[in-house]
Amino acid sequence: MTGQELDIRCIGRLAAGDEGAIAELYDRHAPMLYSLICRIIRVTTEAEDVLQEAWVQAWKRAPSYDVSRGTVAAWLLTIARSRAIDRARSLRSRQNAETRAELEPPPAAPSLPVADAARRELQERVAAALASLSPDQREVLELAYFGGLSQSEIAARCGAPLGTVKSWTRQGLRRLRELVPSEEEA
Repeated sequence: MTGQELDIRCIGRLAAGDEGAIAELYDRHAPMLYSLICRIIRVTTEAEDVLQEAWVQAWKRAPSYDVSRGTVAAWLLTIARSRAIDRARSLRSRQNAETRAELEPPPAAPSLPVADAARRELQERVAAALASLSPDQREVLELAYFGGLSQSEIAARCGAPLGTVKSWTRQGLRRLRELVPSEEEA
């Protein structure tokens, strides 16, 4: 049996939910996919994350594989390449934003003692409100707002389903709105 025939069989098993099939495909194709991803990303830890995302995507999309459109290896390479390009763009965008932020002078703070006191009080209230959130809610909000991660990236980093991350975000923001009403933010 040829490698392509084995791969097609594995894809069929994978589409049926056979976890052993992904292990077989991984053993045959992971080195090639990882090499491609590393050439695009050039950051080992990011490349490892992208490889994992590519395998998850292959798992989910196995039922949509069409043998008439190419080999399983080509299909896997296409998935890995698109994930790697997306991550490379995200990394460049984040680096550009960080560079711009470093170059821009910080806004001048009001020098009025009353304004300083009001700002400190608001900062203390926001810090207390964040501290009152559940650890999961606080983590997703910090990763989103301070880390600049998308909800999909947060889900991957936290090992939680995307819907759960969205729920934690929504609940955390709702709780913050209750604890720090918008009229006090101005």
